[in-house]
Amino acid sequence: MDRGHFAEEALVHAWPIFAQIAPLRSAAVRAGEAYIHLAQKRPHGKEHYPPGVLEDRACMGQAILHTAERLLAYDPAPAVRRAAFRILVQRILLEGVDRRAAERFRTTRGTYPPGFLTISPGKACNLQCIGCYADAGPNSEKLDWLTFDRVLEEAEALWGVPFIVISGGEPLAYRSEGKGILDAAEKHHDVFFLMYTNGTLIDDRVAARMAEIGNLTPALSVEGWRERTDARRGAGVFDKVVAAMGRLRAAGVPFGVSLTATRENAEEILSDDFIDFFFEEQGALYGWIFHYMPIGRRFTLDLMPTPEQRLWMWRRSWQIIRERRIFLADFWNHGTLSDGCISAGRSSGGGYMYIDWNGAVSPCVFVPYSPVNVKEIYARGGTLNDIWGEPFFDGLRAWQERYRHDNGKHGNWLMPCPIRDHHREFRRLLAQFEPEPTDHNAREALLDESYAQGMADYDERYRALSDPIWKQRYLRLQSEGERQDRSPSS
Repeated sequence: MDRGHFAEEALVHAWPIFAQIAPLRSAAVRAGEAYIHLAQKRPHGKEHYPPGVLEDRACMGQAILHTAERLLAYDPAPAVRRAAFRILVQRILLEGVDRRAAERFRTTRGTYPPGFLTISPGKACNLQCIGCYADAGPNSEKLDWLTFDRVLEEAEALWGVPFIVISGGEPLAYRSEGKGILDAAEKHHDVFFLMYTNGTLIDDRVAARMAEIGNLTPALSVEGWRERTDARRGAGVFDKVVAAMGRLRAAGVPFGVSLTATRENAEEILSDDFIDFFFEEQGALYGWIFHYMPIGRRFTLDLMPTPEQRLWMWRRSWQIIRERRIFLADFWNHGTLSDGCISAGRSSGGGYMYIDWNGAVSPCVFVPYSPVNVKEIYARGGTLNDIWGEPFFDGLRAWQERYRHDNGKHGNWLMPCPIRDHHREFRRLLAQFEPEPTDHNAREALLDESYAQGMADYDERYRALSDPIWKQRYLRLQSEGERQDRSPSS
């Protein structure tokens, strides 16, 4: 038995004992917090992060530590403990990504590869949610198993990714050659999978299989309380999701929640009662917040949180993270944690790309425009590396770098998203590189002048609200006496 395997098995058997000793858990968290405090004061290589950005990252780092403490107390299934040590601790925290793969990529391309990949292998879904970004439903569009499996293999071999995100459609509805998502996770056991799911297909058998595999965590989607969730997702869905959470707890499978914020529910999903119910009573370990994006089925700007609501969500989410030590990541409001946008396989800081059920490769799940299809690349003898080098993706990465630095100054990372926060510039990139819309909804949005104007107007309204906060709280450009709104929780 090698040292790594011995340490892995020791952790598996010691975990329940350690989990029951609260002083040991607390001491470990305090040591981690001390390390974060010291790291915040150290220089960060060539990158000079604004002081407010460093504070945000330290705050989220503390939330991650406390999430790890809750995971210890959760006492997950033995296979989950093994995967947690092998992938999350040993491979990601101690060793970093596969250095050999990353160095090979950097040698030929002058930069590091994407940090992870998001795949929607199937469009089929047992629900038909209003405004679904994927326009998913009971249809058969899907990647064949051989293509899906090859993408996973290349992401590991060529990029060294330790993390794969599975979206949909409903991932648990995907089947090809008799195989599904859980078979993929079981085969690729050195990668950790995060699966966004509606939760309604998680029965006792599925929960038990997840516990046996160990390297997959589901994030279950809710829209708010029962009335609001059922209104968008269908009658009885809320109760099915809560029942699925109970099955996952019983099986020892860690899970989280996925929240879609709209104009109608933004305050509800960030209320104390809601957070208490899912994180304290149901045992969710983490949460992801997605703002409603006006793409997909019956897209409308009227469901987007208003600029004022978005700013409130920024304040409120950081208040929850800071005071409750809960990992709750908002993809549009927390650009300070990721140096802005990470789409298009960004060259630094763990970027990602998205592949859908037809093989179309896009910069992001919420950017439905694709210059290339993975199946066509494979038919020509190419690989994921050839896809990464597409001019449209390269153009987006160049925009990200320009915006990140803003001619020597940092661009407003509270507005990180090209399609959402910089829509006019995004349209110029579409006109320059002419990627194909991935469906008829994306094509209609591209041709809709009122949609384009509405998105641009939204950007300007939010810029007027967020720019002063970016300059005052994050860049600290004003004197102490002139500063306003120094804290997101104020």
